[in-house]
Amino acid sequence: MGISREQALDCFRSDDLVGIGMEADAVRRSLHPEGVVSYAVSREIDLGALRSDSEASENCFAEIDDAVDQGCTCARLAGWFGAGLAQLEVTLREVKQRYPPIWLEGLSAAEVIALARSCCLEPSETLKRLRGAGLDAIGGNSASLLGVDRLGHCTVPDWIAVHRAAHALGMTTAAAMTFGAGETPEQRVDFLDAVRSLQEETGGLAAFVPTAAPAPNGRELDGVTAVELLKTLAISRMFLDNVANVQATATSAGLKVLQAELRFGANDAGSVGSAKEASEEDLRRIIRDAGFMPVERDAPYRTLFLN
Repeated sequence: MGISREQALDCFRSDDLVGIGMEADAVRRSLHPEGVVSYAVSREIDLGALRSDSEASENCFAEIDDAVDQGCTCARLAGWFGAGLAQLEVTLREVKQRYPPIWLEGLSAAEVIALARSCCLEPSETLKRLRGAGLDAIGGNSASLLGVDRLGHCTVPDWIAVHRAAHALGMTTAAAMTFGAGETPEQRVDFLDAVRSLQEETGGLAAFVPTAAPAPNGRELDGVTAVELLKTLAISRMFLDNVANVQATATSAGLKVLQAELRFGANDAGSVGSAKEASEEDLRRIIRDAGFMPVERDAPYRTLFLN
């Protein structure tokens, strides 16, 4: 059993960062005693390019060809805005027909809800049609910890309902918590509690991904600190004992902070595959320097091979 709600809030109030990190690391070791840290090779696909014209589509498919040649196992779908459900189904089928083994992941819970509303369907029926067309998973982001709908975000109950429906269709998803946007520690724990309850019910969550919100107006000094990131990740690891994987993220905090995350409860280093992300060699080096063996995985966290 993970730590209680009260214990999680006590940890948020505590100044003992090292002690919290050690406790989270102990949970990681109990769940992953093999001493490895996983990562995936993925690539983003712009669905808008696929439906704009034939030349753009072929260029996009050429990019996917290159990604597959480079070992990509997961395609993250973007640019669906403006496409109706029927057009998305056609596009998904075309991609899946050309690349049967590749894992197709895209549309957040909020986007699924918006798409369902646009065609007067329930989110569950929308997901069923997308699943039938080849979508393997939805994104884990878009839950609003503040308790209200915001642009591109939905309430936590709506987020839970969409992921529950996805799990009922056999989709394995992740849960992403974007924090540092003005929410309270209590609201963070509310979301962790909802995620733990969903996992107890469905078992459909492969991973949890705590991610710092972008700094307001691009001012990094006003954003989430490395200390807050490490503390939140560690508390998440201790609370979510029923979610196997907790993912670190190499964002603006940098690779050194990512390396520290691997000692604060994370057993996964995210993905590589685009210019915006760390290179695969960088990620392997960071993992080794933290004292672990790198292991490549696919999107649903199945091991491919050790590096």
